[in-house]
Amino acid sequence: MKLYYAPGACSLSPHIVAVEAGIPVDLVKVDLKAHKTEDGGDYYKVNPKGSVPALMLDDGYLLTEGPVIVQYLADQKPESKLAPKAGTLERYKLMEWLTFINGEVHKTFSPLFGASSDDVKKDAKAKIAKKFEFVDGKLEGQQFLTGDTFTVADAYMFVMLTWAKKMHLDIPKNLSAFFDRVAKRDGVQEAMCQEGLIEKKAA
Repeated sequence: MKLYYAPGACSLSPHIVAVEAGIPVDLVKVDLKAHKTEDGGDYYKVNPKGSVPALMLDDGYLLTEGPVIVQYLADQKPESKLAPKAGTLERYKLMEWLTFINGEVHKTFSPLFGASSDDVKKDAKAKIAKKFEFVDGKLEGQQFLTGDTFTVADAYMFVMLTWAKKMHLDIPKNLSAFFDRVAKRDGVQEAMCQEGLIEKKAA
C-alpha cells in the first residue's frame, strides 16, 4: 500500500495508525501547493481531489478521506484494538468522534491556513476554543476519547492539537495532558520521525 502524505498535515493521522497497527506502507510525499508528488508526478492524476491523505491499495484501488482510511487500516489489524468491531455501539461512538473532529474541528482550522482577514481568523480561533472545551470535558477522568484504549480517533485529535500548538492556541488542561500522553507513544514518535517533524531519539 502507498500512503500519500504531506508532513504534519491531517495525513499524519493514518500514518500514525499504520505504524501503531504494524502495517507497512510506502510513503509518498506530496507538495500540496504544487500538487506534485516527490518524483515530480501530477498528484491530481492520483487523487483528483488534490488533498491528502490518499491510500493506494495493492490492487490499485484508491481510498481517500482520513476518517475512512484510518478505519480501513484499523480493520486490517483488529487485534490492534484501534477501532471497535464494526456494527457495535462502540464502533458508532468512534465514528461519532471521527465525524466531529473532521467536520467541527478540522474544518474550523481552514481560515487559519489561508489569506483570511483578522476578523475571520479571530472567529475561527474562538470556535476552535469552544470545540476544545467540549473535548476537554469529555476527557475528564479518562485517558482517551472513547475511554482508556487508544483508537484512530485519538490519532486524529492529536494531529489537530499539533496544529493548535504550532499556532500558539490555548489548549485546556485535560486536552493538554491528552496531547502529552499521545505524543509519548512509540507509534506516534515513529510516524513523526518518518515525516521529519521530530528527530529520532538516540537509543
